[in-house]
Amino acid sequence: MKTAFVFSGQGAQYLGMGKEFYDTYASARSIFDEASESLALDLAEICFNDEKKIHFTPYTQPAILTVSHAIATVMGEEGIHPDCSAGLSLGEYSALVASGAIGFKEAVRLVHKRGSLMEEAVPDGEGKMAAVIGLDAEAVESICTTVTESNYVAVANYNTPSQLVLSGTAEGVEQAMKLAEERGAKRVVELNVSGPFHSKLLEPAAQEFSEVLFQQTFNPLTIPVYSNVTASAYPDSGAISHLLTEQMTSSVRFEQMIRTMAEDGVERFIEVGPGKTLKSFIKAIDRSFKPSNVEKPSQLNKLLEKSSG
Repeated sequence: MKTAFVFSGQGAQYLGMGKEFYDTYASARSIFDEASESLALDLAEICFNDEKKIHFTPYTQPAILTVSHAIATVMGEEGIHPDCSAGLSLGEYSALVASGAIGFKEAVRLVHKRGSLMEEAVPDGEGKMAAVIGLDAEAVESICTTVTESNYVAVANYNTPSQLVLSGTAEGVEQAMKLAEERGAKRVVELNVSGPFHSKLLEPAAQEFSEVLFQQTFNPLTIPVYSNVTASAYPDSGAISHLLTEQMTSSVRFEQMIRTMAEDGVERFIEVGPGKTLKSFIKAIDRSFKPSNVEKPSQLNKLLEKSSG
């Protein structure tokens, strides 16, 4: 059965994430140690005990990557391997680690830098993001077009057929939220994020980050990895720096990416990492998909029982 690991993105973090894997498996503990050594930070302390730091983007990003990679490593030891991988935004870095394109330590340093640049990209209060639930892509794109005549707003994420995320200037997003409600959205929710991610407002940060990415050597991919930007598999590791730079300012085409993976023969989607947001997105994209998620050892055991059954 063709299996995809789909890795959690920012927003999935919570205090205590990964702790059961850390307590149960030596390999998970050693991954936390590697990350801590790489950044001169105590990642276990941040993930398990520091409510403030876990939600601060420069720490959130390496923390989620560490938890995700620790879980994926244990899954591999137990005999569950991906045939391909993908992630939501930040999660794409975990997917690239799973493919062997980049070493874990290098990835941890990259996402720490990425998080710092994203945090500093736009002064506080100048940018916003909001989720729109209950309108389709065409309706939300039309709202963005209307608002952008006077302010800037764009679609940051195509999560499911009826859940999209907006990103832009504070005024632009507020205007779009109002219009979405007027045009029949079921819910419009402002997101608690530190900047207008996946919009052109992050262009200066993306430019600076691209200099770091283009100094990085990427190895050949051992399994296909799907890109948020193109919603298809990376052609080769030569495209990684370019697509990860573009990812910072482009829409995350999650829905289309999952559909492409299914067209390419994926039958089993497993969300790996904190939370179960992607599992719920995948269900909403197509009810025939039966995704599972692994964030605790009990869920891994259930998966192993199913596999052996």
